[in-house]
Amino acid sequence: MRVGYRRRTPKNSTLVRVLAAGTALAAAGVLTVTFVSGGGHGAADASTSLNQYVPIEKVAAGVVTPRPGRDASRGRFTVDCGTNGNGKFSPDNPVAQPGIRNGAEHVHDFVGNKAITAFSSDADLEASGTTCHNGDKSSYFWPVVRIDTSVRADGAKVREALSGTSGAVVCPAVRDRLPAVPDSAKASVDRLLSDLDRAEAAADRRVLAVAGVNADLNNEVLRSLGAQRAAALAGLGEAIRRAGGRWPSGMVSMADCDISYDGVHAALHTGPAGTGPVASPQVRCPGVRDKLPGVPRAALAEVDRGLAELDRQISQANERLVATRGQGGPAFVDNAILGPLKAKRTAVLDRIATAIGRSAARPDGLGKLAACTVDGQPAASPTPSPSPSAAALPDPQGPNLELPNNTGGIVRPASVLIEYRGNPVSKVVPMPKFLRELTGDAKPTSRGPANARATWTCSGFADRLSDKYPVCPAGRQVQRVQDFPGCWDGKNTDSANHRSHVAFADRATGACPAGFVAIPQLRITLSYRISRQVQLKGQYALDSFPEENHNPFSDHNDFVNVNSVRTMQRIAACINTGRNCGNR
Repeated sequence: MRVGYRRRTPKNSTLVRVLAAGTALAAAGVLTVTFVSGGGHGAADASTSLNQYVPIEKVAAGVVTPRPGRDASRGRFTVDCGTNGNGKFSPDNPVAQPGIRNGAEHVHDFVGNKAITAFSSDADLEASGTTCHNGDKSSYFWPVVRIDTSVRADGAKVREALSGTSGAVVCPAVRDRLPAVPDSAKASVDRLLSDLDRAEAAADRRVLAVAGVNADLNNEVLRSLGAQRAAALAGLGEAIRRAGGRWPSGMVSMADCDISYDGVHAALHTGPAGTGPVASPQVRCPGVRDKLPGVPRAALAEVDRGLAELDRQISQANERLVATRGQGGPAFVDNAILGPLKAKRTAVLDRIATAIGRSAARPDGLGKLAACTVDGQPAASPTPSPSPSAAALPDPQGPNLELPNNTGGIVRPASVLIEYRGNPVSKVVPMPKFLRELTGDAKPTSRGPANARATWTCSGFADRLSDKYPVCPAGRQVQRVQDFPGCWDGKNTDSANHRSHVAFADRATGACPAGFVAIPQLRITLSYRISRQVQLKGQYALDSFPEENHNPFSDHNDFVNVNSVRTMQRIAACINTGRNCGNR
């Protein structure tokens, strides 16, 4: 299924969460809270004031550059993927929250891969076009920066609302990513899926019982739930493989869940964010995988090919939506994208039914799943959720692609520098294709600051990074410098928590931890032209999750490596031989 995620909570609990937040606001005598900023000094506090903006001259120089050793890899490879000139904005979070629609609850800039969504398979990414000049199909994405001139530095109101709001556990829907399930494994698979449902519901009850943000509880709940889901995923893989089926690589990425405080968004916003197109509208199609019966062994390969083809068709349609935005009349999308897509899906669904029907009863009704819609249209064939309270997070709306409390005009970067760098201790090995990495932490308030990183500075001040928003001297640009892990475990392209398969090198020496090898270390530098007046007034800030309230310490960046094997070998060779290379 490609239409959303499952959020299993007790019935009407979303309303309870919103009403709790609304009660807190009423007690404060406040109906709305506008776009504000927060955080700083390495704390996980989302409090907000102009004190969260700091003149860059007052930030101590502290960037450490380890001295290169004899075996250092000193080269550098740069890639030009543009500044999101094609306007691919989305609240999807494909690395940290795969399979969850609008999971970020804030808007990301995307460069590189044109087709990526929270539901993209590796094959979808491989088939995509790219904005990168050298053909790099990797995806690079980060939260947008906005300017809102109606800033009110009153984070206490947001904190009060948050203190009366409970979180909701949000997990990727494993059903939506399963391969063809062999008929002899169907009962075992259904039982394990039910186990996943019960574990998620139990975790959600624990979170619902506590008002406000409790990072220790959240981490305990998510660690326990993640372990249960990882075990269930392993069991699903074993059951399907034992029956002759195929278990896709990367399913471990479905283990990790998150906690959403979107009730705060709803409580703080008294009206719609606006009307108009949503950010990078996506095609929404009825799910197919969870409608199929157990598949006879003889039909498994053909059904898997059909499911993969359905995925690619949606990915191609999404890419075409971005490329043709604004073209044609009001019927353009229906005639040029959705109509042809329905015809293609009808043919594939018929092939799937025929393949199953050769050895078992032909499934009825698959043709009803062919019609798709685009964000903002009524669903073609709504799919009932196993949970009465499951709901999708909101789509950004209006000309500024706003979400509640993430408002104002988006500032496109003046420049985006993507560079792969060496290691001061050793040579690097090529990254594996489809490696997923993230840096920073979008939720230092609700999950603790252990993974958060200071990223903010100004052009000309490369020796210092701040966890506050910088106020730059006249003529200097606001910058975000985001370093990714440069060490890899040598085996995995992802992990259950999306972090443990990679690691940062030692800050002082540059050496990788034991059991890890050095890979080209990705650094992305984002530069913005923001007037000094806007900086001094605290009118620019980061899109964020609701509980972060634009905390500058919640800055983060994500990456999926879709470089060809040959290109990644070139990158490693360039770095290892000390050259300065690239395709800009």
